[in-house]
Amino acid sequence: MPKIVIENLFNRTINFTDTSRKVIELIHENNIDWMHACGKKGRCTSCKMILVAGQENLSDPSDREIYFRKLQRLGLNERLSCQCELPEGEIRIRVADINKFPHLEYSE
Repeated sequence: MPKIVIENLFNRTINFTDTSRKVIELIHENNIDWMHACGKKGRCTSCKMILVAGQENLSDPSDREIYFRKLQRLGLNERLSCQCELPEGEIRIRVADINKFPHLEYSE
């Protein structure tokens, strides 16, 4: 069963079976606030996630992610959660400091 672990949200874990969903949709469906300024359309980088492990389990980078990498707005260990799917395996991610919400408590 695919799994998302958000390390700096106290290792919050999301298990799911619908592998056709974008990562951000899975996060939101599990009642976790996650920034998405452009409405999940890949027009900004506010929904980026920092990959700690499992990058190989994600779908290939989208054209939008490649565009933002060329602009150096996305690092090699960062992906847009609105653009990628997790068809199998596990990813371990972190919320980027710049995208943290003030009303949430984050762990180390």
